[in-house]
Amino acid sequence: MFKHLRPSIRAAIGLSMLAGASSAALADDSLTVISFGGATKVAQTAAYFKPFEQSGAARVVAGEYNGELSKVKAMVDVGQVTWDVVEVESPELQRGCEEGLFERIDPAILGDANQYIPGTVSECGVATYVWSMVMAYNGDKLKTAPTSWADFWDLEKFPGKRGLRKSAKYSLEAALLADGVSREDLYKVLGTPQGVDRAFKKLDAIKGSIQWWEAGAQPPQWLLAGDVVMSAAYNGRIGVAQKEGAKLKISWNGSLYDPEHWAIVKGSPNKALAERFIQFASQADTQKVFSSQIPYGPVHKQTLPQLPAEVQAQLPTAEANMAGAQLVNAEFWIDHGEELEERFNAWAAR
Repeated sequence: MFKHLRPSIRAAIGLSMLAGASSAALADDSLTVISFGGATKVAQTAAYFKPFEQSGAARVVAGEYNGELSKVKAMVDVGQVTWDVVEVESPELQRGCEEGLFERIDPAILGDANQYIPGTVSECGVATYVWSMVMAYNGDKLKTAPTSWADFWDLEKFPGKRGLRKSAKYSLEAALLADGVSREDLYKVLGTPQGVDRAFKKLDAIKGSIQWWEAGAQPPQWLLAGDVVMSAAYNGRIGVAQKEGAKLKISWNGSLYDPEHWAIVKGSPNKALAERFIQFASQADTQKVFSSQIPYGPVHKQTLPQLPAEVQAQLPTAEANMAGAQLVNAEFWIDHGEELEERFNAWAAR
């Protein structure tokens, strides 16, 4: 999904149009922040974008994308940077940092490093929340609750379509967990040719019953409509649907969790302002608003005690939810992501 394409001038011009940011919008009194959109962006607007504007710091020009590093690379390579801050997943943050696509961030802007969950502040980024890829189902439509990825693969006990994100990442992990691989050995097995073959063989077993999704809003919509009986889904999207009254449920066992990060695009004309935004969005009081809007885990340690018990219980960082969870191995996906996504796309197209 995240391929490094050769950039061109045309791509850079198109990207500036996509971001909705002209050179005029890149003046010192505005900041272009690009995130993944949807319910997450709604929460970010309430917690970060609007309050940052109201503080008098700058006007926020909010855009969205699907996490493609190629779009950032196109801007940086031709020197026409129209995005300032971008939200990125862990593998893309590390890869982009190594390739010089992101500015170095001075950790001193955040104050006391001990106030943040370990591993959330790095050379080129600052984690903004922790999310999980979970197994979700409609409590109104299933009499028996699925409790594992093995149940997800059980077409006899749970007949019907299943939703999976259309990517090797998360799908291969779920397949191996369903096939009996322990969480501790997951990436060791997936790091071998035999383990990869084993994962694809497991996917073959339910290929005809998979409904592939690409947008985070699709799984809750499909579950409510009865298009699928269960689906891999972002826990926050299910949480938002639950707040709206949907009888959707989550099985946390075997969930895959990962932080999302803020990064500053290399060559941003507003680096100092971008750092100021990241500092603003990394405080306990602003993260409290975000996690109250959508159940993604905060990275500032002082946030959790401020949240109601019912909100804490929905977060990936809740102790009970972490018990059966596995951290996504960013290094593995940096090393093997491109080849595995190519194989996955060829397999899915057959």
